Amino acid sequence: MNIGIIDYGSGNLHSVHHSVAHAAARKSGMQVHTLASADELQDCDYIILPGVGHFADCQAGLSAIDGMVDALTEAVGEKAKPFLGICVGMQLLADEGHEGGNITPGLGWISGKVRHFVDCLPDPESRKLKIPHMGWNSLVITRDSHPVCASLPRDGQMYFVHSYVFDDVPEDQLLAVAHYGMAVPALIGRDNIIGTQFHPEKSQQAGQAMLDSFLSWRP
Repeated sequence: MNIGIIDYGSGNLHSVHHSVAHAAARKSGMQVHTLASADELQDCDYIILPGVGHFADCQAGLSAIDGMVDALTEAVGEKAKPFLGICVGMQLLADEGHEGGNITPGLGWISGKVRHFVDCLPDPESRKLKIPHMGWNSLVITRDSHPVCASLPRDGQMYFVHSYVFDDVPEDQLLAVAHYGMAVPALIGRDNIIGTQFHPEKSQQAGQAMLDSFLSWRP
């Protein structure tokens, strides 16, 4: 089986590739590939979209690859291939991103808006927290029944670094949260799509367990 990691100039590809390859090595017959064109998606059984930086820049980078958004929509939306978005790669699943006073359309695969942390925090006291939210934080699983959540370590911590939050996620698509002044959507998903606000590639054993669960998932 082929695992495709999309290279659109907005992700820590080396770390993601290394961690995914490590998880894939424990499976049978899995190979990891970095993709730079839409045509390469056709041969992939799993698709991963990393992301670091600003929502609008990442969306522009993804859209700049000829045919990539359409190919993703076909592979994930029509052919139901398992998909993982990491950090901004998760945020791009939203209806729109709010950044610098501008609104940028997202992929619209999971309902919600990406807003600055300060705009989401509920009270003046919580707004004194340091932003970005950076460092280790525990996950609180909200949907134990999801196959990717079922095998996650209950005492594991994941590594976060972000200033924007995927807000207004539908309750039935919120798989896990992390607490930082609010319940931060940390793992979201529906059907064959999941996304992590944390970086599994930087989260050591807990992150490897999450990647292992994703590569074992047969939605």
